[in-house]
Amino acid sequence: MAKIVMHASVVVSVSVVSHGQMDLITQLMQDIEGHCRGTAIELLVTLNTPENFQHEASRFSYPVTVIRNTVPKGFGANHNQAFQHATGDYFCVMNPDIRLHNNPFDVLQSFLHDATVGVAAPVVLGPFGAVEDSARIFPTLSKIIGKMFTKNWSSDYVWGQSPVDVDWVAGMLMMFSRPVFERMQGFDERYFLYYEDVNLCARLHLAGLRVVVCPSCQVVHHAQRHSHRHLKYFRWHVASLFRYLCSAEYCQLQHLHRL
Repeated sequence: MAKIVMHASVVVSVSVVSHGQMDLITQLMQDIEGHCRGTAIELLVTLNTPENFQHEASRFSYPVTVIRNTVPKGFGANHNQAFQHATGDYFCVMNPDIRLHNNPFDVLQSFLHDATVGVAAPVVLGPFGAVEDSARIFPTLSKIIGKMFTKNWSSDYVWGQSPVDVDWVAGMLMMFSRPVFERMQGFDERYFLYYEDVNLCARLHLAGLRVVVCPSCQVVHHAQRHSHRHLKYFRWHVASLFRYLCSAEYCQLQHLHRL
């Protein structure tokens, strides 16, 4: 682990995991530098596979911690590991293919001042401005089968001007207060990839905490949809789906909905 530069006081710790994606990481670092100078941020970059990380400390006004894995870890394990090095009051999980056109952290932080909110997330746009399906109703086996047969992949929520309570948000950008992430013990590392965000949001709901999307906060996602192109990722996706459908959290949510 290496630190590029130190900072006296950190408010938001941003965790990003790279899988040979240094070009995307570089763009994200430039976005943070260009749009987020008003927020005390530290960036935690996990290199899940061997790659070079060469950035001069003088280029950035925020501290950067580089974590190099000797063995690749899953999505949840990587961010949980980064959290152990985080010093901020808030912990933000972010994909390297997210681009920022303004500062999302102050807006999300303002929602997390409400003790009933477990996680806050932005509205996610595609590279051409279309709203992505980043917040959804909890999956059930019947809903999944229904969508497969009807081919109805429309969004579960419609965004206006006001914040919206949702079932779960995708892990491409999730922001937590430090005490909440600690209380939930982070992501369930039994999910290697996919559905760890669903599981964590389910546990937040079961703990009486809200999952909130903030339409006043928007980011752009340049999607890397591996499960649509590679059999390995598709298998991980299916395995994680069935792990979730067989989980205690899924059973508890189904019981609550029947009451």
